[in-house]
Amino acid sequence: MFLFSKKTIAVLIVLTCWSTFLSADLLDEVEHGYADNDGVKIHYATVGEGPLVVMIHGFPDFWYSWRHQMAGLQDNFKVVAIDQRGYNLSDKPKGVENYAMANLVSDVVAVVRHHGRQSAIIVGHDWGGSVAWNVAFTHPERVRKLVILNLPHPNGMMKVQRENSQARKNTGYAQRFIDGQPSDPDIFFGSPMTPETLAGWVTDQKAIPHYLEAFGNSDFDAMLAYYKMNYPNADQSKAPAAMIPQSIPQLTMPVLIFHGLEDKALHSDGLNNTWDWVDNSVTIVTAPYAGHFVQQDAAELVTNTMRWWLR
Repeated sequence: MFLFSKKTIAVLIVLTCWSTFLSADLLDEVEHGYADNDGVKIHYATVGEGPLVVMIHGFPDFWYSWRHQMAGLQDNFKVVAIDQRGYNLSDKPKGVENYAMANLVSDVVAVVRHHGRQSAIIVGHDWGGSVAWNVAFTHPERVRKLVILNLPHPNGMMKVQRENSQARKNTGYAQRFIDGQPSDPDIFFGSPMTPETLAGWVTDQKAIPHYLEAFGNSDFDAMLAYYKMNYPNADQSKAPAAMIPQSIPQLTMPVLIFHGLEDKALHSDGLNNTWDWVDNSVTIVTAPYAGHFVQQDAAELVTNTMRWWLR
C-alpha cells in the first residue's frame, strides 16, 4: 500500500482530470536522426526544446510507444524517443552477445552525448526500464532524474520472485524466449513471432499500422537476445536483467515509478521497499485499470504526472 497526503492526492486528481496535451499523431511533427555507438546506429525521433528527456521502449515496441508523452512534454523539454538496437530503424547487429546489457546502456549514453548534453532525464519501460535502471547504476552522472514504467527495481524483482509463486508463474514465458526461436509455433503466447502477433497487444486502432511496419523492420532474433543475454537463470537466484555491478549501488537521483496494476507479467509487490535503495525522493504512482503498457493504457495520468513531477 502506498500512502499519500491529502495535498498530494488532490494534486494527482487535478492532474488526471485536467488534460494538458492532445493525443495527436506525431509522425508528421517529429524529427528523425541517428546516434552512433561504436558503429551501431541508434535511431531516434525527437520533438521540443529544453532539458533533454531520453525515452527507452521495451518488448515488443518502438519509439512510437511514447507518442502521448512526447506530445505532452514538448513545450518544455527536448524529448528523444529511441528505437533500441534490433528494433525498427536502429541497427541490428548479429550475435546475441551484441545485446548484453552493457551495450544497451552504452546506446543510451551515446544518444545523450549525440545531443551535446552531459546528462538527461532517463525514462524507460519494461526492457527499457531495465536499461534505464542500469544507466543510473553505472553512469549516475548521466542521469538527472529517473522515470521507470512497469519494471520494479532489481532488488524488488529478485525479492518478489523468491517469495511470490504467482510472480514466478507470471514470468514463466521468459524461459520460452531464452530457449526458443522466433519461428517456434508457440514462442509468443501460442504463436510464432510475426509483425501481426507482436502487435496483438496494441489497442489503439490508428497505431496498429505503424506497429506492423515497425515490427516488419525489426529483427526477432535480436528481440529474444535481450532475454538470452540478460535474463536471470531459471532458479531465480539472480536479479532480473543481469545487473552490471557486482552489487547494486544506492541511487542518488529522484525516481518516479509508474505501475499498471493489471500487468499480467510483472507483479506490483516488486515495488515494495524501493525507497530503501534510493537516497533521494521516490514517487510511486499506480494505475488500477492499466496493464503492462501503462504509458498508453493510462496515457493522461502518466503524461500529466510527468509534467508535474519534472517541473
